[in-house]
Amino acid sequence: MDFTSEQRLDDGVLERAFTLGEIPGVLWTSGSTPAPLILIGHPGGFHKRLPRLVARARYYAAQYGFAVAAIDAPGCGDRPRSAVDEQYRADLRRAAQAGEPLDEILDAMIVPLVERAVPEWRTTLDALLALPDIDGPVGYEGMVAIGIRLAVVDPRVSAAVFFGQTFVPDTLREDARRITVPLQFLMQWDDEGMERQPVLELFDTFGAKEKTLHANLGGHAGTPWFEVEDAARFFARHLK
Repeated sequence: MDFTSEQRLDDGVLERAFTLGEIPGVLWTSGSTPAPLILIGHPGGFHKRLPRLVARARYYAAQYGFAVAAIDAPGCGDRPRSAVDEQYRADLRRAAQAGEPLDEILDAMIVPLVERAVPEWRTTLDALLALPDIDGPVGYEGMVAIGIRLAVVDPRVSAAVFFGQTFVPDTLREDARRITVPLQFLMQWDDEGMERQPVLELFDTFGAKEKTLHANLGGHAGTPWFEVEDAARFFARHLK
């Protein structure tokens, strides 16, 4: 892991950019050591410096002393897109504009993304836990498809906050039955891009004995800030 830049932010959080092979990422820490770690996965197609992601990361670090890391998923953010990545996005835009079903395209796009992204998250986790100021335990927050697979295959993940506003292929819904870590599941009741019933069914599928559903009124990007505060308390209960 090579740190390429660092800056001390006005809330006292140290923000460091890093690269790990081809993987670019950002680490936020507050100086508390040894610090539990939260991994934040951005929505598909977005960037590790997505403003709402950065705001959550800084809050967790400044207010609770967590170390927080985000990386760009394959084909996202600062990473090059392959011809296949570009074709998926073009097909998705075309189908959305035509009002056609998106499930088949999303399935073909998300399953390979998960297969590529999860090993990278595990490699990143290895490197982060080797740093002297981080020792776990580990939480995951963000894109539910990647989070499901990561929580199933990596026993170091001890708690998870999943955002239910993203499509989850059927193969990963089967993985959800194997989730046993405590989880908090967020959904927007009026999400313009997701029907409620599949999201509720996914929550019911999770095998965790401790799971909580938070449903808020509003559209896809309308998750209220108090959910960040509640997620921080959830992680504090399970990681500290």
